[in-house]
Amino acid sequence: MFLVPGDERFYPAGAIASQLVGYTNIDDQGQGGLELEFNHWLRGRDGRMEVIQNGRGQTVRVVRILSRPKPGRMLRTSLDLRLQYLAYRALRNEISKERARSGSVVVVNPQSGEILAMASFPSFNPNNRATFIPAHMRARAATDMFEPGSSFKPFTISAALASGRYEPWSLVNTGNGVFRVGDYTIRDDADWGVINLTTLLEKSSNVGAAKIALSLPRHYLWQAYHDFGFGQTTGTGFPGESPGLLHRWFEWPPAGHAAIAYGYGVSVTALQLARAYSVIADGGIRRPLTFLDLIHPPRGRRVIPARLARTLRTMLETVVSPAGTGFRAQIPYYRVAGKTGTARLFLHGHYSRRVYNSVFAGMAPAGHSRFVVIVI
Repeated sequence: MFLVPGDERFYPAGAIASQLVGYTNIDDQGQGGLELEFNHWLRGRDGRMEVIQNGRGQTVRVVRILSRPKPGRMLRTSLDLRLQYLAYRALRNEISKERARSGSVVVVNPQSGEILAMASFPSFNPNNRATFIPAHMRARAATDMFEPGSSFKPFTISAALASGRYEPWSLVNTGNGVFRVGDYTIRDDADWGVINLTTLLEKSSNVGAAKIALSLPRHYLWQAYHDFGFGQTTGTGFPGESPGLLHRWFEWPPAGHAAIAYGYGVSVTALQLARAYSVIADGGIRRPLTFLDLIHPPRGRRVIPARLARTLRTMLETVVSPAGTGFRAQIPYYRVAGKTGTARLFLHGHYSRRVYNSVFAGMAPAGHSRFVVIVI
C-alpha cells in the first residue's frame, strides 16, 4: 500500500451552481459550464524537467529544468453566491411543491449586463461523479428554448408604442374574447371587451395583442423583436447557449403574425428573456450579458427611447397590482414591474392541454431597477 499525492477540484457550492460552474475531468480539463468556457484561462501548465531514474523508476537526480510550471489564473465572476443560493432553494422548493418537471431562474444586473445568479433544477453534485445524470447537467437557462407565451407581449406593445400609432391609453376591442385568423382561433381567459393597452398587459389579453400585431407591418414587428435580442445569443460565450428561434418576417403565415404577438411561434432562452427585459429596466439600452465581474460595463446600444422604456415599466407595474395576473409578485415597500406568461407545450404534433411552461419576468425597483429576474 502506498499514497500518491495529487490535486482534485472541489466545488464548495455543490449542486447549487453545478450546471453554471461546470466540472473537470480527471486531467483537470473543463467539461462544462464556466470550467469549459474559461478552460484556457484556468488550466495552467505543467512544468517539464530532465531527470535520472533508477531501475525502480524513482528519480535520483534532476539534471535540468526544461520549463517551469505555470499555475492557472484567477477568474473573478459576477455571481453573487447569496443570490445563487436563494434562487436555487426557492426553485427547488417550488418545483417540489408544484410537482413540476424542471425549472430555471436567472438574475441580472440590467445596468451592467452582469449575471448575478443562474440556477437550474434538477441539479447534480459535481463533487460526486456517481450522481452525474446527463439530463440534470445542462444549464437550462442558457441551452433550453421555449415559447415565452404572454411574457413576450411587452415587446409587441413596445413596437406598437414606438410606431407612433398607439399610446398606453389607446383602445382595442377584444370583443367576446374570441378572434379568428384564418383557421386559427385565439382566445382570452375572459371577455374584456374594449380595453386600453395598459389593461391589455394587466389582464394579459391574447386577442388584444394579436389585433395590435396584425395592424403593424410584419417586417417592422420582426425588427422590433430582433432589436431586443431575440434570435441571437446574449454574448456570454457560455458553452451550448442557444440563439433561440425568431423566424424571418416573410416566413410568417397570417396566423403566425398574430400568434407571435403573445409569444407563440417564437422560441427564447431564459438568458435571452433576461437581456430583453433588461432593455426595459435600463432605459432602452441593450448590453451583452456576462458572467464576469466588470470594472467598466460596456456602453451598449440604444434600441428604444428612454421615455418609451419608462412608459413600459409603468405599464408593467399594473401587472403586479392586486388586479393584475402577477399580483403574487408584489413586494411590500418596493415598486415591482413584470409580466406573467403561460405557454402550452407542443407535444406529439399538437399543443398539449395539460403540459405547459409558466414564466414570470420581473424587475425591481421599477423606477431604477437593480435586478431583472426570470423564473421558468
